[in-house]
Amino acid sequence: MLIKGELIAERCCRQENHNVGLPTRARFLAEHHVRDAAVGDKIAAGSMRRVLLLYNPASGIRKERRRADVEAVTKVLRDAGAEVRGNVSGGPEATLQQVRQAISERVDTVLACGGDGTINDVLQGLVGSRVALGVIPVGTANTLAHDIGLPLHPVKAARALLSAVPLRLAAGQVDYRAFDGKTVRRYFTVAVGVGVDAHLFYKLNAAVKSRMGMTAYYAKATRLWLTHKMLFFDAEYVDAATDKTFTTTVSELLAVRITKFGGILREFAPGASLKREDHRLVLFKTGSRLLYLAYIARGLFGARWSVPKVELRTSRRISCRSVELNPSKAERIFVEADGELVGTVPAEISVVPDAFTLLVPSAFAGINDGA
Repeated sequence: MLIKGELIAERCCRQENHNVGLPTRARFLAEHHVRDAAVGDKIAAGSMRRVLLLYNPASGIRKERRRADVEAVTKVLRDAGAEVRGNVSGGPEATLQQVRQAISERVDTVLACGGDGTINDVLQGLVGSRVALGVIPVGTANTLAHDIGLPLHPVKAARALLSAVPLRLAAGQVDYRAFDGKTVRRYFTVAVGVGVDAHLFYKLNAAVKSRMGMTAYYAKATRLWLTHKMLFFDAEYVDAATDKTFTTTVSELLAVRITKFGGILREFAPGASLKREDHRLVLFKTGSRLLYLAYIARGLFGARWSVPKVELRTSRRISCRSVELNPSKAERIFVEADGELVGTVPAEISVVPDAFTLLVPSAFAGINDGA
């Protein structure tokens, strides 16, 4: 798959000769030296020819349908002319090795068939390579699929990928303390959360979300959230607009990279976008559960009202530390990445430009399908 590294969203939305229409697919691909992804239902030469499909048999609430879903997706791709090899994803470390092996075998696309956690596992092996990442959403929340506008049915998503556009994007990066005490680095596409939300992931049984779905998951999370102790920590960030450094104390920090979460969160961090090379920060400088609820309601109703002690900022570099300087006395402040609990503070959050290639619908790339 031929991909131009400078494929960035701002160029997709330019106006030429005062023409306010979006660039057509043909012009977009020609200008960026990218071969078309599909002709009708057939994949054009040089695009998604050799595919590794990694699927998580435990994700989502349709586990009994997982093999049938994978077989149906594989058929769609093979009928379109792709060579497809499917494997079960084996957890974070095993998936990393599977992706690296696939790259050495010269695949051009790795499809993550699962939820946001599976996508995150696959991403770890793709950052820095030109092999494309495709999403087949069969998880519970499917947040990344919501954001880029992919169909949430696996077969429909596979068909959409046949005409998808390869978009070169930045990735979020977080360095944190793993539970074995080592400093670990992880990349992310959706968000990193430090504080309250990660603490809930620590307390919740992950099987609840998988077995009962998001409604039961949110219900249990709400009960825990109403009763657990709010812990505060220090956050230092460099404001992207002014390049000034600020330090504050918060009970929750979210570094968000997507626009649309779907579900009740909807547009949780206005101004965030995968196409940007920064994070939209949501800073909760409060322990008030009422103010937390007010901010969530803000997104739920699509409102733009301000919530006291909840601030939105934009930054490329953030540091999180415990307020307790004595490690033996400090309570653990947890960190999650793309909805998966990963470790604790200290944590450093940053951005890696030109990090990976994501297959996205033409509309998300900012082009139309006209000739």
